[in-house]
Amino acid sequence: MTDDEPVRIRAAGGVVWRPGAAGVEVCLVHRPRYGDWSLPKGKLDAGEHPLRAAVREVAEETDVRAVPQVRLPTVRYRSEGRAKAVDYWSMRAVAQGGFQPDTEVDEVRWLPVDEALRLVSYPHDTEVIAAFAALPPVTGTVLLVRHAHAGKRGTWTGPDTGRPLDAEGWAQAQALAPLVALIRPARLVSASARRCVQTLDPAAALLDLPIEVVGDLDEPKPGQQPEECALAGAARLTDLAAAGEPVAVCSQGKVIPGMLERLTGRADDFTTAKGGGWLLAFAGDRLLAADRL
Repeated sequence: MTDDEPVRIRAAGGVVWRPGAAGVEVCLVHRPRYGDWSLPKGKLDAGEHPLRAAVREVAEETDVRAVPQVRLPTVRYRSEGRAKAVDYWSMRAVAQGGFQPDTEVDEVRWLPVDEALRLVSYPHDTEVIAAFAALPPVTGTVLLVRHAHAGKRGTWTGPDTGRPLDAEGWAQAQALAPLVALIRPARLVSASARRCVQTLDPAAALLDLPIEVVGDLDEPKPGQQPEECALAGAARLTDLAAAGEPVAVCSQGKVIPGMLERLTGRADDFTTAKGGGWLLAFAGDRLLAADRL
């Protein structure tokens, strides 16, 4: 299929990995219907975010709970005559239940990468596994989001830091909470603006975590240089990632692009929609990947 052909089937899955005796092992599934070995994946439910679908499908097919880290290449091919696209993420296995074979998946294997490359049935799965194998080890994960919709600055009569979410913003915050939960954050960290804290409120309730408020994720104050804020914010994200546990962070639209420019070393378009965000993966103090949600 060509890249410009409309996609009729959307699916998502993952390269799920765990430490093994001889190094990293990845998870493959056997599907009796097709007699193949492949990466765990499945179709998106109506309106479902691809990242949420990827984690859900991995759990359903393998009974493994996994934390997404880096977006991998999207695979495109034809399925039953229709154009299909599958989004993949590398995922760290954090829990495993008792797998029960069924008609969809009757066997799960954990294999070293080189063995998985030999066993997998399709060239496109080989490409995805190879892309995973080329990544340095991920040492830290940060989910960085921009605050949700909070009305217009001109219609708010109080200090701008006190401007709250409106009805649209609360709906966005509620939709964000399950995505935040996917990374299993150990901490929730927010800029000091009220709308940033409120954006994480539904996630805090879902995860039973407090929200930590820090000023170095804020937009520039009067007289403060944007460069200063960007550097402080980038340093804060790096420090949070260095702790080694996933963290969810909410910041503001005027500072997020600058932080990401400094972390990536690129002047790309890092404009972030309200209620949108980025999955950031770190290798030590280096940002390995910044993947838009």
